Amino acid sequence: MNKNMMIGMTKDGFIRFYVANTTEMVEKAREIHQTTPVATAALGRSITAASIMGKMEKNDNVKLTFQVRGSNLIKSIVAVSDSNGTVKGYISNPDIDILLKENGKLDVGGAVGKDGSLIIIKDLGLKEPYIGQANLVSGEIAEDVASYYMSSEQQPSVVSLGVFVDRDMKVEAAGGFIIQTMPGIDEDTIVKLENNLGKIKTASQMVRDGMSNLEIIEAVLEGFELEIMEESEIKYECDCTRERIEKALISVGVVELKKIIEEDEKAELSCHFCNKKYSFDKEELESLLSEITA
Repeated sequence: MNKNMMIGMTKDGFIRFYVANTTEMVEKAREIHQTTPVATAALGRSITAASIMGKMEKNDNVKLTFQVRGSNLIKSIVAVSDSNGTVKGYISNPDIDILLKENGKLDVGGAVGKDGSLIIIKDLGLKEPYIGQANLVSGEIAEDVASYYMSSEQQPSVVSLGVFVDRDMKVEAAGGFIIQTMPGIDEDTIVKLENNLGKIKTASQMVRDGMSNLEIIEAVLEGFELEIMEESEIKYECDCTRERIEKALISVGVVELKKIIEEDEKAELSCHFCNKKYSFDKEELESLLSEITA
C-alpha cells in the first residue's frame, strides 16, 4: 500500500495539517486526458486539492465536487473525491497552450483567469447538498482554495499545491499540503508558522527533491512538536459503470432517445473522467426506451 497521504496536528492542538504526494495520481490523469503541460498543472493541482479536501471530511459517505470555472482559456475543471481521498477529474480543454511566465514556470493563473469562481459541493447523502462558492483570486488554484476556506467556511488555511512537468510531458513530481489553524491560537505561534512558510520551497520542488510527507511537514512546521494521526493511500480511480451511463441515456428523455434510435440506430457515450467508451446497439436502446415508457 502506497501511503501517500499524511494527517496530523501539532501537539499543542492549534495547527492541523494534511500533506500528500500525488505524483502517480496526476500522471495517471495526464495519461487519461493527454493534457498539455499547463493543463496537466491545472488539473493536477485541482485533483490534489480535491483529494485532500475529501480526506478532511468526517462523513464516510461524502462526495466532494471541486469545480473551477475559469474566465480565460480553461473554462472548467472538475474533480470529484470521497472521504478516502479517491479522486477523479477532467478539464474542459486538455490541449490548451499558453506561454510560460517570465520565471519559466507554467502560467496556470493566466490559463484559468481571475474572473471566475471556485465551487465546492459536498453531497452527504441528505436531501440537499452543501454548496460553497468563492471568487477566484489568482486562478493558480492554491490561493483560490485558501480564499474559499476563509470566505465560505471562515477557516484560516495555508494551501500549497504543485505539479512539475518534465520535458517529455510526464509528471515528475506533484503534491500539496493544507495547514489550518484552530481557534485560540496565539500571535507568536502564527508568526512562527509564517516565518517557516517564508523559508520553504514549493510543494512540487520538495516532492521533486525526494522529500517524504513527514520531511515536508517537518520543514513546514519546523520547531513544532508533531503528532501523526493517520497515513493512508489516496489514488486516482474512476467509478463509472454501464448502469450509470444507461441512466445518463435515459435522462435525455423519450423524444431524444427515439430520435437516436431512428437516426443512428446506436449510441456511444464516453465517461468524462476516464474516457472509457460505452456502446449501445439498437436493441439495447429500444430496451431502455421501453423502461421509460413502461
